[in-house]
Amino acid sequence: MKEKIQVIPSGIPLVDLTWGGFYRGGTYFLFGPKKSGRTILALQVVKQTVKDKEKCLYFTSVRPKDLMINAAAINFDLQECMNQNSVIVVRVTPPKNLDVAKDPDVYLAEYLRDIQNVVNQYSPNRIIFDELTSFIGFKDVNLLSAAFSETMEPIEDNGITSLFILGEPATPATQKLVNALLDFSTGYISLQKEFDYISKEEPGKMQIYPNVGHIEGKFSADYFIESYEGIKIEIFPFKTNDTVTPIYKRKEYVRFSDLQVTKKTYSPMNVYSIDDFKLILNNQIAYFKSTGELFTLVSIKLDEKAEQKNLLTINQLQNAIRLSVDKKDKICILQNKVLVLFTKEEKEISNFIAQIVKNLPISTPNYLNTITRFISVYSTKVASETKNADEMFEQLFAANAYGKDKSDIF
Repeated sequence: MKEKIQVIPSGIPLVDLTWGGFYRGGTYFLFGPKKSGRTILALQVVKQTVKDKEKCLYFTSVRPKDLMINAAAINFDLQECMNQNSVIVVRVTPPKNLDVAKDPDVYLAEYLRDIQNVVNQYSPNRIIFDELTSFIGFKDVNLLSAAFSETMEPIEDNGITSLFILGEPATPATQKLVNALLDFSTGYISLQKEFDYISKEEPGKMQIYPNVGHIEGKFSADYFIESYEGIKIEIFPFKTNDTVTPIYKRKEYVRFSDLQVTKKTYSPMNVYSIDDFKLILNNQIAYFKSTGELFTLVSIKLDEKAEQKNLLTINQLQNAIRLSVDKKDKICILQNKVLVLFTKEEKEISNFIAQIVKNLPISTPNYLNTITRFISVYSTKVASETKNADEMFEQLFAANAYGKDKSDIF
């Protein structure tokens, strides 16, 4: 490596506060759903690069004008930086016509290798690729690893720090591809959110994970987006494996009523908003059409009378279901239903139902005999004629309208 290995400010608050920044010549990844602040965070890295009087190469599939508007939202004059050549914006077009390509993997590998050609042309100090998701759809994971390694090793050797942005993996196959990239990474950042828009009152959760170096370890903190400032975090991030520390140094119990407790809401990794769930479902349908791998969509319905009688809420049912599924399974609340996407066909629904009942908030026989009368289940498998997520949703509503799920009472 030509440049001395050192830690440099990243512009990402949690990274700078805990790790001290990125390693020069390191390769990092940023994950998160739509509207989680991924591009804002990437622009903060650009802003820090300019502040350090270095050059940043920014690959993007969006219009430069839209990027400038996002930059203006954090009080960053991207246009001026582009005029001064401290920021080079290169617009990239996602791969097209993969279906007719003689060898799609070779086609995608050429896209990755083109990154190095552009880097050689502009000789930046840092590069950002927003986003890489559509460029890693390899069928052969080993070929992806080889192509990415071949592309990045010369870049790292020249002391160029890289940040690649990716969407959250939607299928097991996509997760394998992402894992192959993470093996090559220095570290990665994950953004999670429960609400459509991130704010101080409804924050998201940022987590950072080291892979090479950064012996300080993993850290997590609430984050929010502030106008003209960008993404900020709570002042005291916590290490993900920390033990609980005393609230006060004095040796006595403290009443809960005497404590100032800020309400925090965290979204489990496999619970999604309706829009994100539909996106995942559409991706799974596309994966089925290309591979033939079946999957099941299950709907667990709670009769409204259960909530009226204070027997069970839809959130309590969701929690029981969340405790009953694997991490790879996807969950979403739709009105009085909890939807679960099982990406593998072999899931035994009867065992799943038994596990839900076991995880209900009350386990007395009388309660279970009563509440199970108010919960019903309906499942549907993907078929060759299935077009999209909306069509599968229509099946669920049709089942509800015509009473098809009454035979599947718990």
